[in-house]
Amino acid sequence: MGTSVSKQYLELAGKPILAHTIELFEHHPQVEAIYPIVPSADIDFCQRSVIDRYGIAKVRRLICGGAQRQDSVANGLKALAEDGFDQPDRPVLVHDGARPLFDTSLLDSFLATVGMQGSAIVAVPAKDTIKVVNGGIIAKTLDRSLLWQAQTPQGGRFDLLKRAFEQAAADSFYGTDEASLLERIGEKVAIVSGDYRNIKVTTPEDLLIAAALLDSFREKSA
Repeated sequence: MGTSVSKQYLELAGKPILAHTIELFEHHPQVEAIYPIVPSADIDFCQRSVIDRYGIAKVRRLICGGAQRQDSVANGLKALAEDGFDQPDRPVLVHDGARPLFDTSLLDSFLATVGMQGSAIVAVPAKDTIKVVNGGIIAKTLDRSLLWQAQTPQGGRFDLLKRAFEQAAADSFYGTDEASLLERIGEKVAIVSGDYRNIKVTTPEDLLIAAALLDSFREKSA
């Protein structure tokens, strides 16, 4: 992002991106508890500037992140077990803090899919043709009709996620998302069709797009 402030604390419509994201789940009746996972150096700042400032009640506690995303989520699963949220069939969702525009009307169907299938991710069909490139030369063109762009939330039953993360740790394997770990243990991860507006704010251009999308949401709900 090129700023001195971590992207999740940049302001979007006068509020930190992370506050927008957490409030999506704070206001959904099926969400029982929220565990933000942040760098250890950010714990106090996040508590004051996001959780306390905006009166977020469902956050049980902040969790120290790890070296990589997978380590951070593993820390989150450990915290759930410590706090008694480790029932085998309990649905656990993992969401990017920098995705503040997720349409929570999808949560009911997402949780229902997790209940039936065991695990699921939100995704959208790829719009662009995807090329496999080696040394600056196209090696292969993939069939776009088979490709989906993974988003978050991703999730599954607690027992499946725990087993997937434990197996990955035992094999010293690092995946790019939760679905990749579930796939490794033979889990069939379902797709829940998402929304192209569920962008991850990563660049300055993303921040401008997110602000415009947020304005359009507010106009429609007014």
